[in-house]
Amino acid sequence: MNTTWQNIHPAFKLNGLKYSSTELCEFAKDLEDKGTNYEISIGNFLIQWLNEDPTVMVKTSGSTGKPKDILLNKDNMVNSANATGIFFKLAENTTALLCLPSNFIAGKMMLVRAMILGWDLHITAPEKDALTQYDNDYDFVAMVPFQVLHSIDALKKVKKLIIGGGSISKELEAKLINVDTEVFATYGMTETITHIAVKRLNGLAKSAYYTALPNVKFSKDDRGCLIISAPDISEKEVITNDIITLVSPTSFEWLGRYDNVINSGGIKIFPEKVEEKLSAFIQHPFIITSEKDEQLGERVILIIETKDKNDKLDLSEAISKLERYERPKKIYTFSEFPFTETGKIKRDKILQILLNRKI
Repeated sequence: MNTTWQNIHPAFKLNGLKYSSTELCEFAKDLEDKGTNYEISIGNFLIQWLNEDPTVMVKTSGSTGKPKDILLNKDNMVNSANATGIFFKLAENTTALLCLPSNFIAGKMMLVRAMILGWDLHITAPEKDALTQYDNDYDFVAMVPFQVLHSIDALKKVKKLIIGGGSISKELEAKLINVDTEVFATYGMTETITHIAVKRLNGLAKSAYYTALPNVKFSKDDRGCLIISAPDISEKEVITNDIITLVSPTSFEWLGRYDNVINSGGIKIFPEKVEEKLSAFIQHPFIITSEKDEQLGERVILIIETKDKNDKLDLSEAISKLERYERPKKIYTFSEFPFTETGKIKRDKILQILLNRKI
């Protein structure tokens, strides 16, 4: 007798072809044996998903600490898929594109949604211009900001787009304002089985706040950090390190990471908010962070990646957009930033390298 997750929706298709559970297992084994790297990860996950084990081992991205493996309940993953379908009104026969790596939760959940909700899921390599590879139109696509930036002209093929896995620059957000696609930023993590809240980035419904998916509630702790209550996907409340303004039990404004907050002369500065202001002016990868200061306790610094030692960086216009207390007291350059596998800058690693430079 099949368990809940093994009941493949009768409308499910992969690249236009229908599969029973048995046929899908055989296809997954072929991907494992003969596929490219991204196809092997798809095959690995499908085999895990279709077996009798009620859990799946998933690797976190390592953006907020060391990457680690965690166990997710398959029934909770099914609930997450259903919540996405309800929120975005994505019924059976939805056409979707998988262009994210399936060795992380975002790619895995696109497969789960397709199998559970009965979508026609097309698969392509998780490259920066993945959306431009085929002429197909799609009802639903999930991408990271870097992919979206290289796919602006192709977005007309997509009805609904969700963006996750990294911060969305002001430059990119400005490019999305006038596209016909419904574009959403997502909030979530591996522990919450991808997104549990979304924020519209364009159109009349554009918002500064994240709105909860079905059966998700928000509160905050004494640090001002978000607490997520989502019984369908997690038996326990998820206590985050994300500082928020709580707008209602189902909406919030994200301010930044608790671990990144800079206390400079008694003023709390959120690096992510400063980076958001600068992103329209600085084309290189960069971070806002801090170093010790005898008078202020901590002082704001800017670290930029540039491979050209002779690169003349004119940052006067960018810095003029900042409040006085937000302006970096020193600017450092790195020839190369360390990144996670999912393309996020490793802040802690950069600070460690900077500290070693000074020793």
